Amino acid sequence: VHLMESGGGSVQAGGSLRLSCAASGLSDSSYCMGWLRQAPGGKAYEGVATIDSTGNIRYADAVKGRFTISKDNTNNNLYLQMNMLKLEDTAMYHCGANEGAGAYCYSVFPVYKYWGQGTQVTVSS
Repeated sequence: VHLMESGGGSVQAGGSLRLSCAASGLSDSSYCMGWLRQAPGGKAYEGVATIDSTGNIRYADAVKGRFTISKDNTNNNLYLQMNMLKLEDTAMYHCGANEGAGAYCYSVFPVYKYWGQGTQVTVSS
């Protein structure tokens, strides 16, 4: 399984970005995929949003109403539409994935077996 993020960049507060995660090698109909981020300074990773094959979607409280996660089931690509960006959204964003029996997203920050390298999002005032 290979995950590759893109779409990051620099944007002013209040702006928007759309992140993409190209997923290859995922083949199971049961999956959990999501986005997580790490703010600068080596801060702890935090879950941002998840989507799974049961149809459940979860968001971290910090991004509810501003971010939207979606998945293209024809190619397993994952997306994160980020609107009304804030300074505190500045982070490296990674996509993560699990697949197989029982691979539902049990929280907004599950333990992912597969991670991408990440794409940097920088929000400035």
